[in-house]
Formats: sequence, structure tokens, C-alpha cells
Amino acid sequence: MKKKLRSGYTTGACAAAAAKAAVTLLLQNTEDRVQNTDIGKKEDSLGSGLRVPGSEVEIPFPDGSRVKFRVKGQGVRDKGRNALAAWASVVKDAGDDPDVTNGAEIVAEARIARKCRSEEVTVVAIHELPLRIDIKGGKGVGMVTKPGLPVPVGEPAINPVPKKMITEAVMEAIEDSYKLQVKSDKFKDPTPYTLYATRCTMEITIFVPNGEELAKKTLNSRLGIDGGISILGTTGIVKPVSSEAWTATITSSMDVARAAGRKEVVLSAGRTSEKAHMKKFNFPEESYVLMGDYLEFSLREAKKHGFKRIHLCAQWAKMVKIAMATPQTHVRFGAIDIKKAVEFLNSNGIIMPVREFNTAREIFDFILLKRDVGAIHELPLQKVCNAARQYAKEIAEGVYVITYLVSYDGEIIAGSE
Repeated sequence: MKKKLRSGYTTGACAAAAAKAAVTLLLQNTEDRVQNTDIGKKEDSLGSGLRVPGSEVEIPFPDGSRVKFRVKGQGVRDKGRNALAAWASVVKDAGDDPDVTNGAEIVAEARIARKCRSEEVTVVAIHELPLRIDIKGGKGVGMVTKPGLPVPVGEPAINPVPKKMITEAVMEAIEDSYKLQVKSDKFKDPTPYTLYATRCTMEITIFVPNGEELAKKTLNSRLGIDGGISILGTTGIVKPVSSEAWTATITSSMDVARAAGRKEVVLSAGRTSEKAHMKKFNFPEESYVLMGDYLEFSLREAKKHGFKRIHLCAQWAKMVKIAMATPQTHVRFGAIDIKKAVEFLNSNGIIMPVREFNTAREIFDFILLKRDVGAIHELPLQKVCNAARQYAKEIAEGVYVITYLVSYDGEIIAGSE
């Protein structure tokens, strides 16, 4: 029986949970400071807020569900001039997904950023309060430096859905704080109720302490995200070994390439194939897109983005599978059938001997060793590239395609042209 894979949570969801915990702590300690001017003077001293690591905070998700997160750390800092800031952190749990950010600590700091003024207002819901929430990126959160992403150049790489999740979580913390105040006075939860609302900006800064190191294991620099990781997520949930994250990266890579004015795109099955093309042709970095095993998706996406030419790079086993018209080339969609591969090669004029082959690599080595023998076509590798090109052209609906076969030594050794 296969083990059911466990889902996890996105960096965006963790940032929202940390932000709510930080705002809750800030507001509770701000109230305490009215009674005790010493609170907050010592780094990380706590008032009556979340007192111990291990506290939980619950936040809303885009689908309407609610999830509780364990708060790892928290504290209050004195910012001077009678100002406080509070921080809280949540450790990301990506479930069984092999996410490079799994186990990363996501930290949020909250502070009231500008001079505030109070006025008596009547509100029906907390969302009517005249409050601005400003979300910023701190150390370990990348900055966007290239156009084409859903975040403008010059802004921290915090995507729209995480921003919305952070905003809603923060508003809940503020609402909870005001409800506590209202319950303690003469209004006793009227609807609508009158209270003294504060016109000010709540500033939320997201940090990822080891974000710069984690970013080196991602494609962020190519996408134009420098100095750290992205705060991502569209649902708040990380599905284990999900194709959604990979295809989203493919789309984002193509968005950046088009925004940079690129008319040609290089689709590579892996890093070795990509590096081989870079070494030989040295296209601008934005032109390269790691498609992995998502051949059909990548070809259709390239067509949708309006690229005029597609360069398709792969090593032998993947190239043969493409030539055999396989839309998904990962082994989980079916390992290459060696017998059918030999039949395919024979049908394309690459005469193979009557013998057993165990792997695609064995076929490849045989062709290279015997390529000068009369029984073997002098251009067998190019024939495979041509067949792969034909299939790719059909999927990309007529976009010009060139295929390149990369050796196991990381060199381009054949192509469709």
C-alpha cells in the first residue's frame, strides 16, 4: 500500500500567521504600556500578549477554511520615542513536498509606523476602520528586479495572494483587539457600535533569516528576484510533489522572458541540457526555461506567450521519449519501453541488431560505437532529433522548433538542423 503523502503550507500562509501573532502581541503590549512604561524597554520583553513559544494562531485561507499555526518565537522591541514593535515567527512545514523552504523560519515584525490620530466613528465591521496596512520585505525576502512577474520591479517578492492573506490575518488581529476593548466599556457589543478608531499605518515586515542561502537553490535570480526567496502561494496549501508549483515557475519564466523582449525560448529537460545550450549559444539568461518533464505544457505555454522559435534540449532517454510522442517524459508517467524504442528506431531507418537491450543508455552507447558500420545509418541521432522536432511542432501548433541532443558528458552532439 502506498503511503498517502502529507500536504503542507506555503510561505505566504506562514507569513500571514506570523503577522497575525505579531500584531496581536503588539496591540496587547501597547495597551500594557499605558499602565507600565517599563514594558518594551528591554529587548524581547513580553507584556500580557502571547507569553510563551508554542502558542497557536488561527488564520483564514482563500477557500474559506481556517488553519492553526504554532508560533515558534515572539517578542517585543523598543523602537525609541515611546514606540514598540513586536515580532513572531512560524516554521514552514511543506508536508511531504521536497520544497527547499521546508523548515525555514518565517518572521513578521509589526509596528505602528506613523503618527496616529483618533476620532469617534461608527462602524459596522472592523474592515471599515480607516487603517492602512503596509507590507514590506526584510532580510531574506527577495526584491523584484525584472518585469514580467505579478509584483512590480522594485517591490519585495511577496505575491498578491500572500499579501491578501497577510492583510486579512492582520485585520483579524486588530478586530479581536478592538472587540476586547468594546466588551470592557459601556457599549457592550452594539451593532453598529461606536468606538475611538485610530487613523494610522500598521507596518508589517516579513523576514526569512536564511532566505539568501535558500534562494541560491531556486531559479529566483533568473526570474529577477535578488537577495532572498519569494513569499508565494495561491491557496495557502502545498500539495506534495505538486505539478502546480513547477508549471507556475515555467509560466513565470516565460513571462519574464517576454517582458525582457525575448522572441526565442530554450526549453530544457534538465540542468545538464540547459548548460550545454548556454555553453554553445550563450543566449540571454531570461531565454532559458527549465521545463523538466512537462513537455506538452511548456510547448503550449511557449505558443501562448508568442515566442517565434523554440529550442528544445534533452539527453538521449528524454529525446527518444519525445520522438516517440510522449507528452510527459517523467518515469512516473511510464518508464521508456526498451522494446518499443528499438522498434521505433528501426521504423525510422536506424537499423538495430536483433539483440536485447536493457536500458536507453545501452542503446545510445551501441549507436555511438557502431555509427561508422554500414548497417547503422550515418546520422541516427539526427533522425531521432528530427522525429522529436516534428512532434514538438505539432504540440506548439506550428511554432518553429529546433531540437538538440545532449550527451551524457554535457555536450550538444546532434540536432534537427
